[in-house]
Amino acid sequence: MSSFYNCNCFVTHNIYIQKLDRHFKFTSTDQFFKDYNEVLPKLGYNSATEKGHLLKQITEEIDRRKNLEKDAEERRKYLLKHYKPSDASIYNLQENFLDISFIKLVKAARNLNFKETLQFLDVISEEKQLYGFPVFTRSLCNQLLKELDHYQESSLPKGRPNSMNRYGVLLDELGFHNNFSRFLRKNYLDPLAKVLFPAWSGSELDSHKIFTVGYNINEDLQLGYHYDNSEVTLNVCLGKSFEGGELYFGDLKTVPIDKSTCMLVPHKIGYGIFHRGQQLHGALPITKGERYNLIIWLRSSSVRNKVCPMCNSTPALSPATGYGDGFTLTEENSVQICNVT
Repeated sequence: MSSFYNCNCFVTHNIYIQKLDRHFKFTSTDQFFKDYNEVLPKLGYNSATEKGHLLKQITEEIDRRKNLEKDAEERRKYLLKHYKPSDASIYNLQENFLDISFIKLVKAARNLNFKETLQFLDVISEEKQLYGFPVFTRSLCNQLLKELDHYQESSLPKGRPNSMNRYGVLLDELGFHNNFSRFLRKNYLDPLAKVLFPAWSGSELDSHKIFTVGYNINEDLQLGYHYDNSEVTLNVCLGKSFEGGELYFGDLKTVPIDKSTCMLVPHKIGYGIFHRGQQLHGALPITKGERYNLIIWLRSSSVRNKVCPMCNSTPALSPATGYGDGFTLTEENSVQICNVT
């Protein structure tokens, strides 16, 4: 197994930075704090209170990112020792967990036949390269939701799924890595990405981050316009009962906002949306109930080693535990190594 690395542009993993990055380019925390007073008024942050509030959020996110790996490793070890699953059977991905049409779809993809593969999925948008297909059975979705409720109701430590979502579960920390998420990526999603997104899957999808996100009237209602730290993303709706909350998709982040067009995509339980990670997207507010989604960010080191998808620069790497942010050390970026103190 390869040793994976992080890019030291952790500040640019924050949604506020993504917004600012459309106005000017920066790759360091120091540069951001130097220039933020100039840029914030362009985004409508004019008062000292507004600027202070945003700066506080960004500072907290930077601190969170600095301790992310250490905190995650501590949680993983603690949960391995103390968490008792409600249903241990779902931690091992079985073919009967998967929708029959998804199995047929992946079988076609393994033949590297693009036209045949398209027959087994929904082409939501040919222009935007958006694809949809059933992934999990309704039974597995219900079992996963029960397991997540079991964990959330416990007093055990919990990590935040990402910088944008406050509510959800980091599934690999909970024990889903070896026989569920890694198996899903290597045996099902990698062959599919090779056919549908050959420019983004590289030689292989060799790492991932998997988590759930939750939307509730009393918690997070929506998700702002953003792009993912991935080459390819699979977003599967698990349920529960909800209204509203449609996804909306624009164009790649390289397309100016005023030239980008958006389309709405509704959620269906067990159904997944497969899209390029660098495609801008978001979720409208739910209007009733609660909804949970399973997200897997799929990464290819052969793609991201050339350009970090978050800071758009040659990666400046530091060692990581586990998959980190999915970079590997190559001759080209070996001179970029810097120490994290």
